[in-house]
Amino acid sequence: MSLKKKVTIAAAVTLAAMMSLSACGGSGSTTAAEKDDNSLMTVEVFDGLANYQGEQKGWFAKVIKDKFNIKLNIVAPNVAGGGNTLFDTRAAAGNLGDIVIYGYDTGKGAKLVKSGLIEDMTPYLKGMKYINKYKDATDYVNEQIGQKSGVWGVPASVVDTLTPDQPSEGLEPTFGPYLRWDLYKEIGYPEIDTLEDLIPVLKQMQNKAREESGSDDIYAMSLFKDWDGNMMNNAKQPTCFYGFDEVGFVLAKGDGSDFESITKEGGIYERVIKFFNAANRAGIVDPESTTQNYDTMNSKYKNGKVLFSFWPWLGQAAYNTNANKAEGKGFMLAPLKDMKIFSYGAAPRGDKTMIALGSKAKNKQRLVKFINWLYSPEGVYASSNQTGGSAGPKGLNWEIKDGKPVLTEFGSAVLSGESKNVPEEWGGGSYSDGISALNFTTVTVNDIDPDTGYTYNPVMWPSEIEKANQNPLNKDWQEHMGASTTMEYLENNDMLLVGAGSSYVQPEENSQISTLRGSIKTEIVNSSWKASFASSESECEKIFNEMIKTVNGLDIDSVLKVDMKNAKDQDKARKNILKEYQNKEKSSSSDSSSE
Repeated sequence: MSLKKKVTIAAAVTLAAMMSLSACGGSGSTTAAEKDDNSLMTVEVFDGLANYQGEQKGWFAKVIKDKFNIKLNIVAPNVAGGGNTLFDTRAAAGNLGDIVIYGYDTGKGAKLVKSGLIEDMTPYLKGMKYINKYKDATDYVNEQIGQKSGVWGVPASVVDTLTPDQPSEGLEPTFGPYLRWDLYKEIGYPEIDTLEDLIPVLKQMQNKAREESGSDDIYAMSLFKDWDGNMMNNAKQPTCFYGFDEVGFVLAKGDGSDFESITKEGGIYERVIKFFNAANRAGIVDPESTTQNYDTMNSKYKNGKVLFSFWPWLGQAAYNTNANKAEGKGFMLAPLKDMKIFSYGAAPRGDKTMIALGSKAKNKQRLVKFINWLYSPEGVYASSNQTGGSAGPKGLNWEIKDGKPVLTEFGSAVLSGESKNVPEEWGGGSYSDGISALNFTTVTVNDIDPDTGYTYNPVMWPSEIEKANQNPLNKDWQEHMGASTTMEYLENNDMLLVGAGSSYVQPEENSQISTLRGSIKTEIVNSSWKASFASSESECEKIFNEMIKTVNGLDIDSVLKVDMKNAKDQDKARKNILKEYQNKEKSSSSDSSSE
């Protein structure tokens, strides 16, 4: 179940020379000795992960203003539309931003360096405890972007205490069939053998919800388009219930046991499209699915208008408020007997996105201090507080009692989805509006905070586990499922497939493949939506088969060759990291026994 960053002719020449050094892995264009008067500075962040564009607001804005006297202005290609176009335009101007949060895979990181858009942080790292702590991760970034030295970026989601074969997600997986447990209970907890068997169950739940509410705008399922990429994003999600994750146009099982093209006749992707089509014909799919965005759909979850979720961090985060849970209402996992859910293993070297220092930035030392802080325990709590994330700021959301972290009343409320304003001393305004808009997780929130000895994620704190065990929703789920948590249930029943956290990075593909991919994915996405909402099963099959013919004519085989190689190389990397850590454990065990 994802932080990035005219003078005179003589000065311009000097700058060009320094940027040339930068492109070769040399020192940056300014030194750590630059003067900084510590005045208020607006920091432009080019953020490939952000779902918000504009000035950071609220309590997080106050925290970083008080600590660094900076305010963030976020440039978000996801929001602006045409992400590649925005990147290319700003790159051509020679300035992405003061801080850059961007993927370094598929040659993107190398391009940032070669184009002189980011700078080696090394001159600014003295005393930067937390960046220096993750040297193995930053060295790995260098390896992937073709640099022999320096610190060109710090990857997201690094870990200290988890191993690659351990799930990174905590108590809930990233993916899974989550449904309104209270309604599922009302219809008698029917067993669900397969994905397809969800449909009659969800139909019963929808009928029950409409009957009880007197409202006919409640739907079992609601979809959205704005995350579509190589495929219909929503259609990818149920494939993860069966151990798959995407690599381009390939769906690969986390253990390397299967690799499938999404165009495979009778494959897992087609199975999901047919599932959507059958669900729509059964009248359980929101008719606004083809036009709405994620935010619109999310508001429906909050208002109890949707009954099924692909992810816990959607359904649970939106609907499982303290008030709803006290009434026994909320989303919980209902297993499919044939599922084996894909889980992202912890990645000691982080993931494919990094946070970097923009080459044209002013006051670079201050910016590096800010980046370093983001990797500190305080920074992790404050900046990784997106849905399903960290506990949020100490003193507001949580405190230490009897030597252990506990949520405050305020923290418990806002982390369960309740709308509350923060106190004026924290900046005032809505808590949710003040959450970090960077959408960049520096340290995996299920890793251990060295200051407390517990995870950054409060759901794993003893106090919260005890509390969760007492609410009617969780108690009923536990009694019915015979487990205390979702992860415990999945592991006990061999329903979890962990893809080891290898930090594998795909190489840059050539322009011909990229061009082909662009045309093909447009056809796949459009046809997938058409097939999902076709008037009959035969029409659905016809559209899908025509899609296969069309993309075959567009030479999808050439792209699949690349994607299949990447998928198998990823599997090799996973197996290698497991061997590496097994050897480390043996070495550590041997050292211990010899003492």
